[in-house]
Amino acid sequence: MRAAFCRAPGSLVVEEVAAPEPRAGDVVVRVRACGICGSDLHWYHGHAPVPSVCPGHEVAGEVAAVGAGVTQLREGDRVAIEGIASCGECASCRTGAYQRCPRVRIVGVQRAGGLADLMRAPARHCFRVPDGMPWPTAALTEPLAVGVHAVRLAGLASGQRVLVLGGGTIGLLAAVAARAAGAEVVLTARRPQQKAAALALGAARVLDDTDAGGLHEEAARAPIDLVIETVGGAADTLGVATAAVRPGGTVVVLGVFTQPPTLPPIGFLLKEIRVIGSFVYGRDRGRADFDVALDLLAREGTHLAATLVTHRLALDDVARAFAIAGDKASGSIKVSVAP
Repeated sequence: MRAAFCRAPGSLVVEEVAAPEPRAGDVVVRVRACGICGSDLHWYHGHAPVPSVCPGHEVAGEVAAVGAGVTQLREGDRVAIEGIASCGECASCRTGAYQRCPRVRIVGVQRAGGLADLMRAPARHCFRVPDGMPWPTAALTEPLAVGVHAVRLAGLASGQRVLVLGGGTIGLLAAVAARAAGAEVVLTARRPQQKAAALALGAARVLDDTDAGGLHEEAARAPIDLVIETVGGAADTLGVATAAVRPGGTVVVLGVFTQPPTLPPIGFLLKEIRVIGSFVYGRDRGRADFDVALDLLAREGTHLAATLVTHRLALDDVARAFAIAGDKASGSIKVSVAP
């Protein structure tokens, strides 16, 4: 089968490798769509270690083979796959917080990912996709679940105001999750396509990410209860979040920082801000963040995909797909690769 690999920053190749076999508790999925994530672009641009395995963790496809002991899935089932693999046995896994599993492996970084014809995944991390949902839409389940998880951890209440820092896919889908929870959403973005997408997806206002004055006015107009940080990198977004959030408010960090971020100590102290790290997704009281994301996609998936999926390329064009995704001047938001 074919699988993509990054052999050096900025360079992806497609190679022939052995097809995976299903192990006990696993399924092999024929990949139909795999999105390129902003976290992938960190190693693509040389800001993080290049993965030694096939990358890609925003995956949807069809079950091609079922391992021993798997009863909840069968060949031909349409699934979206969580981008982690947990042990399934520890206390965190048993309580639904499997993202905190001490043996968790990240798909596309520590475990072979979905930029390939076939991918092996634990059956417990696969979720059925409704019939008729287009594959690029189904692959949005993973980044949307990241936003759902952040909103859940924050304890967001209907009627509150949310500021999302960053207009990439994660920021835009975090805004969708916050709006679905009943919040008014303000978002900061840099690129024209991101600003247009934010308004199309229901943001009340969109500010340029360099407009400090506009952000100050927005915070003064009405309190901001929650800030969701999605930029990461080397950005000073925790300083921006601390200045914008109301006293007693919450900051949820989703962005992957490539340098130690600065948290202004006086503002953090005097405002009694609660800062929460949010890692991927999990399950709360028996309901997975992926389930919530799939419900949202069942209602709004056509509009979300039309707004966010700007480019669709074949696996053999994966080098070009990453070049487009890594250059926002191309107009890209979400680039989807289809084996």
